[in-house]
Amino acid sequence: MNKYTYLIIGGGMTADSAVQGIRELDTTGSIGILTTETHPPYDRPPLTKALWKGEDEKKIWRHTENHHVSIYYSVQATKVDRANQIVIDQQGTQYSYEKLLFATGGTPRHLSGGSDEILYYRNYNDYHTLQSLAESKTNFIVIGGGFIAWEITAALALNNKKVTMLFPSAGIGANLYPANLSQFLNNYYVDKGVTVLPHESVTSVTKEGDTLVVQTQKGQKLTADVVIAGLGIEPNTSLAQEAGLTVNNGIAVDPNLRTEDESIYAAGDVANFYSPALERNVRFEHEDNANATGRLAGRNMAGATEMYDYLPFFYSDLFDLGYEAVGDVNSSLDIVEDWVEEFQQGVIYYLKEDIVKGVLLWNVWGQVDAARELVVSQQKIDPITLRGKIR
Repeated sequence: MNKYTYLIIGGGMTADSAVQGIRELDTTGSIGILTTETHPPYDRPPLTKALWKGEDEKKIWRHTENHHVSIYYSVQATKVDRANQIVIDQQGTQYSYEKLLFATGGTPRHLSGGSDEILYYRNYNDYHTLQSLAESKTNFIVIGGGFIAWEITAALALNNKKVTMLFPSAGIGANLYPANLSQFLNNYYVDKGVTVLPHESVTSVTKEGDTLVVQTQKGQKLTADVVIAGLGIEPNTSLAQEAGLTVNNGIAVDPNLRTEDESIYAAGDVANFYSPALERNVRFEHEDNANATGRLAGRNMAGATEMYDYLPFFYSDLFDLGYEAVGDVNSSLDIVEDWVEEFQQGVIYYLKEDIVKGVLLWNVWGQVDAARELVVSQQKIDPITLRGKIR
């Protein structure tokens, strides 16, 4: 049996941050990581952003192995025996733990009845697969209107590929952005050479020779060399659920990121926790949250008793446009737009009952702390006074 003081299921950014948190308080305790990937932890955002713009791939690696960690690659944990504090993998190998962390992340959503030919873009291997295809292929279809879809569409278009993007909503990022900004992005992507098909869903993807055929709900028949889907993720909670832990849109944790089992924690995409700033339970799928929850969970596993009351930020790139944001960025909320130059630079506030719940800094940089402070304050505010509040 492989015995560890700290065992982490998952090998992504959250796992690496947890290792750092542990090592801040415990420099000698043994740490094991079980990961389904074939690579050590790496930064995920560059896979749809910087690497397509020429950034050196060496920069994505987190060098977790430098912290005296045992990493087991291509390992799928299949059972957690809480009574004996043992994790069993697909080969029957056992790993004992004193403290266990679920950093299991999420699995890309798949189209119902979708083809094996679709690339569900998520990890480092997917990046290399698509990069290799982009060297010889020219015609791409991207399914989805969210983060992965709009970022990979921009990445391919910037590399002079013909890209068609289709999604069921009215506009790119329609669930996040005000309707006018979402519609602007449709036109903006068209101006960048992308074919944008809103109000459209895929019914089938089939292969005819070397060509992929996408059939849409409205009866369109589209062809491509490569089809990529970016439909969001489902948190990987089945292992925790089978172990008897509470699961509800993620693994339920307390303010210390601990489950109802005092020896088991959860962090990153898979953790569902109460946010004091937003006054509700949340589950975030962004880099800052992975880093922050991972580090705090690691510290608490190593003996700290720190509360997670941090409001993480998130960001994205859309060709020459970009943003940083905090809180609830949801187009269903009341919205105040404060543009310096419409759709090019400005701040968008999201309110509920005159309380700011989220802030989107559109091409406005260095103001995340000010935006976070505004959301965390939870103070009622006259929407008119928001104009010019953050620049």
